[in-house]
Amino acid sequence: MILSDKKILDEIKAGKIVIKPFNRDQLGTNSYDVHLGKWLAVYENDILDAKKHNKTRRFEIPTEGYTLIPQKLYLGVTEEYTETFDFVPFLEGKSSVGRLGIDIHATAGKGDAGFCNTWTLEISVKQPVIVYAGMPIGQIIYFKLEGDVEVPYNAKSNAKYNEKTIYPVESMMYKNFLK
Repeated sequence: MILSDKKILDEIKAGKIVIKPFNRDQLGTNSYDVHLGKWLAVYENDILDAKKHNKTRRFEIPTEGYTLIPQKLYLGVTEEYTETFDFVPFLEGKSSVGRLGIDIHATAGKGDAGFCNTWTLEISVKQPVIVYAGMPIGQIIYFKLEGDVEVPYNAKSNAKYNEKTIYPVESMMYKNFLK
């Protein structure tokens, strides 16, 4: 079951969904619009190694925008910080963004109950396109969970993306090999 606008507002009032900053105008009938933050990152190396920490170079999107090019992966971040308890948040691109040929995530559209952070976006484009900090980039849809959560994401000792940040976060896949 997907939460309606009224139910999202009820859960915000109850503290089970947190969106900062929150703007009532960004609430759709069953989703909340999120915006591209001011930071992008690119990997320093052209060849990435899943067993190693692949470092990134981050930079601020200039006021006049930044041109994304095909064949390059950009890590972006949402302006909005979110916390979600008792629900599973899904982040999808807005149709207007998709119609520009922008994909905002490769595989990581689903969050976990207990996720408390900004969202890192895995951005790729079909043709060159200029993006701007603050532009609408996606929408979060909330699904109701069946049953209680034993250990929410923010309480997991092995959660790789718990550190609160305003920056895009690179892949932590290498930590899966450190056992």
